[in-house]
Amino acid sequence: MRWLAVALLAVLLMLQYRLWLSEDGVRDMLRLRSAVALQQAENTRVGERNRELEAEVRDLKQGYTALEERARTDLGMIAGNETFYQVVPQKSAPPGLAPLATPPLVPAQRTAAAR
Repeated sequence: MRWLAVALLAVLLMLQYRLWLSEDGVRDMLRLRSAVALQQAENTRVGERNRELEAEVRDLKQGYTALEERARTDLGMIAGNETFYQVVPQKSAPPGLAPLATPPLVPAQRTAAAR
């Protein structure tokens, strides 16, 4: 009977070793779980991007509003009946000084302006 208990204990220890320390044990299962979670997050992100692209393709196929919007934002185009205004921010003056009414002319500009 004693040898049966020792044999069962040896089998139990070998199974525990295989479960906790071998390559296909608990460590590998935990590593695979984290890899699956990362892949699911990536799939969710890519799936959302695909839905956005599908909606954009559908808009481009159905009408010209999406095409006009794309031309305005990406290419900087304007329609024929529109007027383009570009607002350039004024450079701020150093503290304590009032901003100049007109910027000073550099020598090359003075000779051209005097003509």
